[in-house]
Amino acid sequence: MRRTVRVIGEFEDVEEVEDVTIKQEKFDIVYLRDIATVVFEEAEKTSYAREYEKPVVMVDVKKRAGENLINASESINAILDKARKNVIPEDVTITITNDQSDQTRTMVSELENSIIFGMLLVIGVLLFFLGIRNALFVGVAIPLSMFMAFFILGAMGVTLNMMVLFSLILALGMLVDNGIVVVENIYRLMDEGMSASKAAKYGVGEVAWPIIASTATTLAAFIPLAIWPGLMGEFMKFLPITLMIVLGSSLFVALVINPVFTSVFMKVEETPMKARTLIAIVVGMVVLGLILRLGGLKIIGSLLIIGGFLGLVNYYILSPATRVFQNQILPYLERIYNSFITFALSGARPIWFFVGTIGMLVMSLAMFGVFPPKVIFFPINEPQYLNIFIEAPIGTDIDETDRITQDLEGKILNYITKFQDTIPGDDGPEYKNFLVKSVIAQVGEGTSDPSQGPSMANTPHKARISVSFVEYMYRRGVNTADVLNEVRDVVKGVPGIQISVDKNESGPPVGKPINIEITGDDYDQLIEQAEEIKSFINHKNIPGIEELKLDVELGKPEMIVTVDRKKARRFNVSTNQIGSTLRTALFGQEVSTYKDGEDDYDIVIRLNDEYRYDPELLLDQKITFKDQNNGQVRQIPISSVASASKSSTYSSVKRKDMKRLITISSNVLVDYNENEVVAEIKSAMEEYDLPEQNTVSFTGQQEEQAKEMAFLSNALLIAVFLIFLIIVSQFNSTGTPFVIVASVVFSLIGVFLGLVIFRMDFVVIMTMIGIISLAGIVVNNAIVLVDYTNLLIARRMEELGLDPEKRERLPMEEVVKCLAEGGKTRLRPVLLTAITTVGGLIPLATGLNINFVSLLRDWDPQIFVGGDNVIFWGPMSWTIIFGLSFATFLTLVIVPVMVYLQTRIKYSILK
Repeated sequence: MRRTVRVIGEFEDVEEVEDVTIKQEKFDIVYLRDIATVVFEEAEKTSYAREYEKPVVMVDVKKRAGENLINASESINAILDKARKNVIPEDVTITITNDQSDQTRTMVSELENSIIFGMLLVIGVLLFFLGIRNALFVGVAIPLSMFMAFFILGAMGVTLNMMVLFSLILALGMLVDNGIVVVENIYRLMDEGMSASKAAKYGVGEVAWPIIASTATTLAAFIPLAIWPGLMGEFMKFLPITLMIVLGSSLFVALVINPVFTSVFMKVEETPMKARTLIAIVVGMVVLGLILRLGGLKIIGSLLIIGGFLGLVNYYILSPATRVFQNQILPYLERIYNSFITFALSGARPIWFFVGTIGMLVMSLAMFGVFPPKVIFFPINEPQYLNIFIEAPIGTDIDETDRITQDLEGKILNYITKFQDTIPGDDGPEYKNFLVKSVIAQVGEGTSDPSQGPSMANTPHKARISVSFVEYMYRRGVNTADVLNEVRDVVKGVPGIQISVDKNESGPPVGKPINIEITGDDYDQLIEQAEEIKSFINHKNIPGIEELKLDVELGKPEMIVTVDRKKARRFNVSTNQIGSTLRTALFGQEVSTYKDGEDDYDIVIRLNDEYRYDPELLLDQKITFKDQNNGQVRQIPISSVASASKSSTYSSVKRKDMKRLITISSNVLVDYNENEVVAEIKSAMEEYDLPEQNTVSFTGQQEEQAKEMAFLSNALLIAVFLIFLIIVSQFNSTGTPFVIVASVVFSLIGVFLGLVIFRMDFVVIMTMIGIISLAGIVVNNAIVLVDYTNLLIARRMEELGLDPEKRERLPMEEVVKCLAEGGKTRLRPVLLTAITTVGGLIPLATGLNINFVSLLRDWDPQIFVGGDNVIFWGPMSWTIIFGLSFATFLTLVIVPVMVYLQTRIKYSILK
């Protein structure tokens, strides 16, 4: 037999540990219990955690990169629900805090509601201009284009995120533009007596190249954004990618799907349904809807009920209103426009209109300079949560830090009681906070400010209190930015403690608003210089600065043990032996493991607290070693070969590009503009006498802002250049592209005036993206208008028998008639495309939110105005709305004026 030999040396109980023989000499046995106390106790605390002042054990869960946050959150909730039923005792409470998926769900839900709301607005506009049947022909482009976009994005591996959803909203009004032009042109030809099939062929043929060119110009505007470098580019790249895919899909729908539908189903005159038949259908839909709601299919039932009532509304209100609008109001608008454009193109008025437009551009730029809006880098969001970072002097014991944190925690909890309200409960009325979800305090590990870079060291002198707010719709109008300011007042004034109150930032991280880097070679001199600069700025009393802090902690206490190497060598003691002995005495040394079932306990040997916290006793302890000269075991006190002294130092040395640096940083208070505060600091620093060996630079958010502004300015120029090339290839002309590109420049009048008049902030990232997007949108109507006008001029020359090859020219009177006719014919699609684009952006621009799911399920629309989405996307939406609204006037009036002037100049040159 072959057997495995196994030697068992594990301890089975604590008494066996105490009975370990330490020394045996001349039959005198020394046991471990004789010289040490063996106890079970907790390891030294390196952190504390509390929720609402009650101790908790916290588990942080982080999502893997590329995984779905919402799926991860739902899976965790399912695991916890199962654990509550089967594993966790009833008296143990589990709460989930700072779940970022809640914010993601809210933003996605708001964006989805904005898509539905925008779609209803767009279809409503189409209904009045084209009638319900033709509106549905155009409206079919919305679901089909989005379906194709989702298919392509999914094939590319792009997940559904915030940027993709907003891109769909931005595209909502634009993706119907091509369909509007095609369907409206086919409808016009059918109204003139052409058959449906023939009208579909000729109608799409007349406008195919113009809408291809206009779509290409829109895509060209977004191409530079698709190659946006850096972290900001990684964040924003989904916007141009999604827009290009959706608009490309809408072009396919307009050129292929819409002509097929119109040729089969379009009618010039719709046969009205009999009232009796309509009422019977409506009653049937309502009854069926009620049955489905009672059966549990509430949303489908609600859709049937609403659909039935909408049928009545359409029959008795919308259809008559549409007929009035199409037969009376639109022709009236066309007559007014025809009179006005004829007036504008007569005599010397074209010159005055053109000069006046240039004057408005100059005036808008002047107003923008005289009454400049506040310039901010990224939209300033309302806080979803607050982080109160507490920093005691380095070296402070964790228990003292915890005492300070408990005091501040109590002040914050006392402050938030003002937001409590009584609600009915099972056991009678109870208090509930309608603003704050949770208040969590952490002391020690993991409490460093992330903006100061990762910290791997123990931080017993640091703490953090996190205050999480409920979703925007439940805050009862309380502005959490005001709460942020009030919390700053509540926690300030603790002597010797640095406290900063920060909020969650929207978008990619860009650093603190105030971030000053001082570089040099001598680190001690660099620290001294940084302290002087900090003191200099503080003495200037610049308003808006929260608290300037150095990223290097000074005054770190230390006890330096200096070894006398000559004495140590005489005794054959090494520095390593001294250091190892001191470390074992202070922190202990793991010598074995005690097993109790499935649990392992480290057996650690160390000095008692009364010895290890006494510097003199530490140095008086003896080092036991074997003398290498004679092999004897010897003992000497550490104090015989080393001495101790107390000192202080800094926590770390930081470098950037191999240069030593120290950073001074601070937040900016909510009511102050970050750029203005930094500008005041820069102005003050001009008076500071900086040594030659040091350099000072403003980095962080300011550096990122300058970099991104430079890129976006170049992107705008590249976009305009690409648009110019496409127009040149479309019209085979050099004059026409200048006319159309000029309309892009003039559209900035609307942007500048809108920002100045309504006192909106100039958000570097979002406003510039809006201007670039505007460049691609504005040219669409101008291209279609100019192309159709050229078509009318060519037809008129053919009617009059004029040959352009022989340089025969159409008389200016006829050119004016063609321009007026072209503008009148394209009035409807130009107005339609502008209004639908603006209408699609209205929900995001205003922040009006309607929860359509709860409306259909519970008849509760949960209407509210505001939220994070309007803060984030509002500046971009308003930029496009302002610019496009003014550009519509440009397209209908100034573009014909510029074409007229261009034609006159060409005629005078060719004389």
